[in-house]
Amino acid sequence: MSGKTLEGRKALVTGGARGIGAAIATALARAGAAIMIADILEETGRATATEIAKQGVKTGFAQLDVTDDAQWERAAAATVATLGGYDILINNAGIEITSLVSEIRAEDARRMCDVNIVGTVLGMKHAFRAMRPGGPAGKGGAIVNIASVAATIAFPSIAVYSGTKSAVDRMTRVAAMEAGKLGFGVRVNCIYPGLIPTDMGMQLANDIVKIGLAPDVNAAVGSVIEQTPLGKLAEVGDIADAAVFLCSNEARFITGIGLPVDGGMGM
Repeated sequence: MSGKTLEGRKALVTGGARGIGAAIATALARAGAAIMIADILEETGRATATEIAKQGVKTGFAQLDVTDDAQWERAAAATVATLGGYDILINNAGIEITSLVSEIRAEDARRMCDVNIVGTVLGMKHAFRAMRPGGPAGKGGAIVNIASVAATIAFPSIAVYSGTKSAVDRMTRVAAMEAGKLGFGVRVNCIYPGLIPTDMGMQLANDIVKIGLAPDVNAAVGSVIEQTPLGKLAEVGDIADAAVFLCSNEARFITGIGLPVDGGMGM
């Protein structure tokens, strides 16, 4: 998308220090939104916020462990105070720990559930409280949760991760229904990204090799490309553009959906 389609909007982006989160934050800023980067990586997050500020939009940084309810409350309040409002949440923070089902460790499963599921629902909780009528922002808005193509396909070695991203999809739809029924004025959607060669994506490829599902990284990546009708991996910009669209007025009658941005892999 092009132009200042989000002029005057105020966005909080979790996991915004790098990767998909940084790309989405940058694209939102390019569309005119003010940006609050929220991440556990303080130094990198502040650097990303500083870089985005060069686009001429107001920016800020909030240190945020998405599993901590009190930190979410502070991050939402800081967004309102720093940016002068709050009407976009990008729930992007997430983790993936590769393992065969026969080898999964309970602590890894719990950690993925805590970050990917609990972290996402806490974000929606505090966004609703800020954006609904009577809240400190109180003008409605848009929430975009980042799920994964893993929620729609059976890919070996990521069973728990897939389960958590399926949960993100279900929570998105319930939250959209609640927001509509309660008159919050908040649209809630999610995106299913395909595999992207970020640090997280390439770690998955390396892990697949380590557990014996592919002879080398090229083969691991190649198997994903073979399953993708468009014949290539996704890029962070593909996800960022989809997020901008879902936050924009062009998507004003869209809520409760999961948008695949996966080159057709999950069809």
